[in-house]
Amino acid sequence: MNFAWLKSILPKGIFGRTALILLLPVLTIQVVVSVVFIQRHFEGVTKQLTISVALELQYLINQINNSPNITVATRVIEDIAEPLDLQVTLIGAHERKNGDVKNFTDLTGASVILALHSKLRAVSYIDLSVNPRQVWLHVTTNKGVFLIKFSRARVSAANPHQLLVLMLVVSILITLISFIFLKNQVRPIRRLARAAEAFGKGRNLPYIIAGATEVRQAGQAFLDMRNRIERQIEQRTLMLSGVSHDLRTPLTRLKLGLSLVGDDAETHALVQDVNDMEQMLNEFLAFARGDSLEETSKIDPLELAKQVVSDARRGNGEVELVAPAASDEFVLVPMRENAVRRALDNLVNNGLRYGSKCRLSLTYAADHIQFTVEDNGPGISADYREKAVRPFERLDIARNQNRGTGVGLGLAIATDIASSHGGGLMLSDSDGMGGLRVEFRLPK
Repeated sequence: MNFAWLKSILPKGIFGRTALILLLPVLTIQVVVSVVFIQRHFEGVTKQLTISVALELQYLINQINNSPNITVATRVIEDIAEPLDLQVTLIGAHERKNGDVKNFTDLTGASVILALHSKLRAVSYIDLSVNPRQVWLHVTTNKGVFLIKFSRARVSAANPHQLLVLMLVVSILITLISFIFLKNQVRPIRRLARAAEAFGKGRNLPYIIAGATEVRQAGQAFLDMRNRIERQIEQRTLMLSGVSHDLRTPLTRLKLGLSLVGDDAETHALVQDVNDMEQMLNEFLAFARGDSLEETSKIDPLELAKQVVSDARRGNGEVELVAPAASDEFVLVPMRENAVRRALDNLVNNGLRYGSKCRLSLTYAADHIQFTVEDNGPGISADYREKAVRPFERLDIARNQNRGTGVGLGLAIATDIASSHGGGLMLSDSDGMGGLRVEFRLPK
């Protein structure tokens, strides 16, 4: 059998699933106990009590039928009814009724009616609804029709509603207490999940170890992992800073030496090589550093997009900015501003490098924002897109590398920055401009 539909309606969170595990046995026990206790115990006891009363009523009916006249029958009724706690009244034939009546909530009424009819053929009408504390009978004798009343307690065990109400109240009380304990157990797990999610987006939330032993162990492991990653990032940044300083010094000497050499074609070629080496060094450092140590802050994405477009236009780049609707402006999004700006600069510069013009669009969604960069260049075929976002990949076949220098880190840097914020980067074809379309998505 396929139970896939069952998974779709079951709770997804640990709180809901634990609550289901808690409530399901309680409800099952209540139903089983109620059915077994009421049907077997109450119905059985009710049947035995009713049969005993039916024998007394049968004796009374026999005495009435054996009386020579109604006067003697009346005396017989008075002598027998009072000791048996019965109320017997002679009614007219027009008051006689047929059938049985009971309340819908009367759980043992059906057993009472069935037992009385099985033992008393003279009974034509049983009413358990007029007075829930009494049983009313219409009995037909050779002296007329009699209305007999007696206490309901004589034919029914103690009211089963008391047991059900007690079970329900106690179950609700225990369930509420269990939910309080359950909430306290789930709270540390949720805090751990929020801290891990924030760290994946480049933010450090304070996290205090709490909860059960297993949760404490997981929390301590998370803190150790976070501290270890932060130390590694810091050490890598410090090392790269030293490497950057050491490499820039000889490059500066080379540029200074070349400036003193004569102005000819060979010198221009050497200067261009030094500039290319400096650009590649900057790309290496940007990719390795990734601005992971930068603090996250609330930034206006539209203002950031305007700055990126302004910088590109100052470099004589033809860049179009597509702003969102006025109602969506001034939405602040948590991000590392310098890192996101570097990613957008890389994407826009790539678009201008491989095409003649570029478009930067900003759109807002319910849970994320999206920067879209499109160009009119040759684009990247679907077979090479997965390879294009890897570091140090130069797609000579897909993109014309003669349009500019680089080491294949532009898309890799943007992908790394998007992932560090909990977002992503996707490549596709631009319908409007015919080149590459890059979607840079960040969560709100």
